[in-house]
Amino acid sequence: MKNVLICGLGAVGLTYAVKWKKHPDKCNLKILVDKKRLERYSVQKPVFNGEILEFDYILPDRRDFSADLIIIATKFQGLESAIDNIKNFVTPDTRIISLLNGVSSEEIISRRYPEARVLKSYFIGHSAVRDGNSVTQDGVGEIVLEYDEETIRFLDECDIKYSIPEDINYALWLKFTMNIFSNQISAILNMNFGELKHNKTFRETAKKIISEVRSIAEKKGVKNLENLESDAFKALDRMCDEGKTSMHQDILAGRKTEVDMFAGEIIKLGKEFGIPTPYNQTLYDLIKIKEENNEYSFHSC
Repeated sequence: MKNVLICGLGAVGLTYAVKWKKHPDKCNLKILVDKKRLERYSVQKPVFNGEILEFDYILPDRRDFSADLIIIATKFQGLESAIDNIKNFVTPDTRIISLLNGVSSEEIISRRYPEARVLKSYFIGHSAVRDGNSVTQDGVGEIVLEYDEETIRFLDECDIKYSIPEDINYALWLKFTMNIFSNQISAILNMNFGELKHNKTFRETAKKIISEVRSIAEKKGVKNLENLESDAFKALDRMCDEGKTSMHQDILAGRKTEVDMFAGEIIKLGKEFGIPTPYNQTLYDLIKIKEENNEYSFHSC
């Protein structure tokens, strides 16, 4: 394993592009972009922790590169485009790691590329701060993924931190649960992690949201859910007080959020299983209001 293709240079994608760039002897790294982004990056180069970076960019129509490992680190709304754009680089030996939030991206990717090995995975760590083409991240974080011997060996060679949970399905739904209550409430109420962690009313509200998620996770066949609530709060309590969730940052910057992947997914599954999801419906509606207000405010300036 040597050829790595990263799709998406947002906060998480750029964080890992920097990590693999440090190992040119072990990793042949390329960043997948379209023509518009290639032009933009040639003028406004990516910046990570204050350092201006150069990468080897590749367009989707190239046919002279086969990826051993593909990292998809777009926002949810960019997933379908990413899936289309990696077409020429996927082989039966390709591993694909999706670092998107949520629990559905691996299934979506696998339907398109059944020949590849799509590993269940996610990123967990201190939140990165994205401002335009610049990302700041303190280095605290890791990839959580299901076991694959070749991928693990490669991550070790390149000093990429990772962990292998006993139950990857539970781990994915735990991260999803935390994102659902922390990302969405923080975006609506303009609260950082510290303000969430130390607010008793928030915790009581979060419990009601978690209950909806747990009911759906049970229908999806996820096991060991008896500690979901306590584990979710433990994960929240490990976050840096000053940090902001990605959805909170999106609202502040006037960007579209991933609400369709969070509350939207729970609402959809709730209808499928006949489970009421009033708390997630309320979160969904409020965030859509924030997005519409942002569109008016930012476009009218």
